[in-house]
Amino acid sequence: EWGRIVATLIRLTGDWDLAEECAQDAFARALQRWGRDGIPRNPGAWLTTTARNRALDQLRRSQTGTAKEQEAGVLGSAHEPNEEDDSGIVDDRLRLMFTCCHPALSLDAQVALTLRTLAGLTTAEIARAFLVSEQTMAKRLVRAKAKIRNAGIPFRVPPAHLLPDRTAAVRGVLYLLFNEGYSATTGSDLVREGLCDEAIRLARVLAELMPDEPEVSGLLSLMLLHHARRAARVDATGALVPLEEQDRTRWDADAIAEAIELLDAALRRGEPGPYQVQAAIAACHCTAAEAADTDWAEIAQLYDRLGHMLPTPVVTPNRAVAVAMADGPAAGLELVDELEASGALAGYHLLPATRADLLRRLGRHAEAAGAYRRAIELAGTHAERRYLSRRLAETTPAAG
Repeated sequence: EWGRIVATLIRLTGDWDLAEECAQDAFARALQRWGRDGIPRNPGAWLTTTARNRALDQLRRSQTGTAKEQEAGVLGSAHEPNEEDDSGIVDDRLRLMFTCCHPALSLDAQVALTLRTLAGLTTAEIARAFLVSEQTMAKRLVRAKAKIRNAGIPFRVPPAHLLPDRTAAVRGVLYLLFNEGYSATTGSDLVREGLCDEAIRLARVLAELMPDEPEVSGLLSLMLLHHARRAARVDATGALVPLEEQDRTRWDADAIAEAIELLDAALRRGEPGPYQVQAAIAACHCTAAEAADTDWAEIAQLYDRLGHMLPTPVVTPNRAVAVAMADGPAAGLELVDELEASGALAGYHLLPATRADLLRRLGRHAEAAGAYRRAIELAGTHAERRYLSRRLAETTPAAG
């Protein structure tokens, strides 16, 4: 109910911070009262009414309360505002995402604000997705909210003909929501299946809404190909299992087949984009019967193409792995060293982890051990730290 409640309060008050504060207060009150009085027949309505009443109280106490109450007089109504629209979006949550992704904001701001407000990701999780500090992301979110408030940008569902202006941002929201589920920022579990499942569900709805958008199909294909490997990605102890060591019989063959069909249909349209290229890379892995059968030269070429479409530093470590597998670890290490020297991915644990692995393959065990230790310091989940610690233990004796 979180996203719906916050969206309702934003629409009625025009104040993002007040909306989040009152929603939090409603959830806190629910924890206190439901344990004592029992869960109400309609929990969502209870939460919405409680949050709305809290907002009304806050407005009444403010110095400009009278004017705001007049503007948001519907707050006093016991009925929900009319949600009828001509967007054609049947899913409530996806409709709210399109609403939140307002083109008056920069693309990054749209995505970040939607992830925080409607998807429920923490500021730290969003900061990790954008490769910035938590403090930097917090400031960006504050600025985005202030721009909406100061410019009087309305919070309403866009009509169908305006949806394309917001589709890129919504794709970005779903992609990063899935990524947080696929590889959690922190915690005991590497995978948060609930987030993955929800991102895939929403991507399916988006694909049905926009069947002629190849990048939407590419995004759904990418998610399915990654999620198809979920059962094999951690071992019985919860430690990460690298791709080359995974039991491929545990991969979801039906999901892979569906993803390949989606990708092929998207590519036939002749409008390649970053999501389609990433899906093609994932398909190279998922269609190889054994790790040794992987076409690393093709993957390296695809990463080159992705780097031109999406010139961000985070592509480089993955490309370095592909180059190392195709041309030898020394070639991959050269790319990693250049990226490390630039400082573009400082604090990104996969950079020293990639460097450590390449150094290990080159027999430079002492240097590899140092890189593994750095990666362990930066890794956010127990699963990743256990895997890296195992690699460190394998490397350290050789270093001595």
